[in-house]
Amino acid sequence: RPGRPPSEVPPPDGQREALDEYDGLLPGGAYGGRLRGRLDALRELVGLSRTRLDASALAEAGRVLDEAAARQRLSSRHTVVAVAGAGGSGKSTLFNALAGVQISETGLRRPTTSAPIACSWTDGAAGLLDRLGIPGRLRRRPAPLGFRDEALNGLVLIDLPDHDSAATAHRDQVDRVLTLVDAVIWVVDPEKYADAVLHERYLRPLAGHAEITFVVLNQVDRLPGDAADLVLDDLRRLLDEDGMALGEHGEPGATVLSLSALTGEGVGELREMLGQFVQERGAPARRLSADLDAAAARLRPVYVADGRRPPELGERARADFTDRLAEAVGAAAVGEAAEREWRRNAGKSCGTPWLRLWRWYEAHRALGSGIDPISGRTPTEGEEEEITARQRVEQAVRTVADEAAAGLPAPWAQAVRESAVRGAAGLPEELDVLAVRAGLPRGRPPRPAWWPAAVLTQASMTLLQIFGGLWLVGQIVGVLEPELLPPVLVMLAGILGGPLVEWACAVAARGPARRYGQDAERRLREAAAGCGRARVLDPVSAELMRYWEVREQYVAVTGLSTTGR
Repeated sequence: RPGRPPSEVPPPDGQREALDEYDGLLPGGAYGGRLRGRLDALRELVGLSRTRLDASALAEAGRVLDEAAARQRLSSRHTVVAVAGAGGSGKSTLFNALAGVQISETGLRRPTTSAPIACSWTDGAAGLLDRLGIPGRLRRRPAPLGFRDEALNGLVLIDLPDHDSAATAHRDQVDRVLTLVDAVIWVVDPEKYADAVLHERYLRPLAGHAEITFVVLNQVDRLPGDAADLVLDDLRRLLDEDGMALGEHGEPGATVLSLSALTGEGVGELREMLGQFVQERGAPARRLSADLDAAAARLRPVYVADGRRPPELGERARADFTDRLAEAVGAAAVGEAAEREWRRNAGKSCGTPWLRLWRWYEAHRALGSGIDPISGRTPTEGEEEEITARQRVEQAVRTVADEAAAGLPAPWAQAVRESAVRGAAGLPEELDVLAVRAGLPRGRPPRPAWWPAAVLTQASMTLLQIFGGLWLVGQIVGVLEPELLPPVLVMLAGILGGPLVEWACAVAARGPARRYGQDAERRLREAAAGCGRARVLDPVSAELMRYWEVREQYVAVTGLSTTGR
């Protein structure tokens, strides 16, 4: 049977709801139901987060797990209730009144109680008292069986030192025991019920433990007329300001009542409430559930960033990172160079021999001046471009890390950035190797099917020029009959046809050259993208996945719906 979600309100039947046995501490000593699931989730959460968060951030969660394991090994038939209060509030008197026998010393001397004193109604609570550090000499039994209220069987009542004691050791004992008991009875008097220390140091931080809290206004016999009701109403108001839910009209929350431990007025009502509370045997589970809520609230800043979108590394961020790497590695420039190389090769094969001779001369002159004939840059310009490329790579890594970390709590955002920086170490150098390896294609560019015909046509135009020139020379020297027009026309056909063929080939070469350059750019872009993905994007994605894993565990600890993430 599943546990009740925390947002569900129990039916207003006028009684404190008993925990489902599967959600509480079972007789065999194990936690059941949703409570066990929350503990398992917290344990998994702590394990997954140790390498990402400081030990101090997980300290409270670790303490809750340790205390849950310790309480699980001890008696599930007993409920440990501490009686706490300020000096002079009458808590020891109330302790004795509930026990039905003089156990704790009372009087005007302060502090009266210097160490916790225990009173156990039934046997089997030794382990619980050992956990509280109460020695055997301070363990008592209540009134004899014939005078004992059997409804309190299973109750272990602890009288604590004054929480406002001048002795630091006494206050330390109060703080220590309050973290270990199953429930607390806070005893206040008409003079100190609004004490700032009580509300700011104890009640307000423990507001989430309202279901295991009793707030008792003692010494009402000292108040005349309706003054007791007025003080009680003001006490409820202060508790409401502390954020402590009040168990009124059948709703779960703190129990607030007034009594006089000295005269016995209202003590019977408190004893009856305690008896019902103890017999439910749900206090340990309620205490642990409240501790889990408090631990989850402390952990919220390191797992949830309010008001920001969920962290992700979307396609837009990946594409932008790939574009930046391609720009850094010069993929577009390589594509343009490959396209120029294809056209240059076409010009060599399909161009006129005289133009090819001129281009050969220009290329040798460029080499002599230290200019790369393909890229058109000097070595100094190449070094400056390399520095710029490194800066572009670093900028790309920073940008994608910031994009992935946006929306993450600070520790996890830092972990994402660190994973990106680690992966980017050596990335510029690896991209330089890729630029050489996957840059300009080796060897001559592939030739289209029409290339041989174009070469043959250009050769024919050259032969026409040579033939027309020889014909004309033969006429000049008198070997051939003088007839100027035919050789001139033949030469003119070759002279005009050569550039025309070259122009036609250049037009036809645009498409293949562009595709050849695009293929070269695509290959280098894909190589750079693969390198960036393996070194940066995959580690960042793994870090985000780890965050979502711990976020799921955190949601399980809190019991929140995953739809509101």
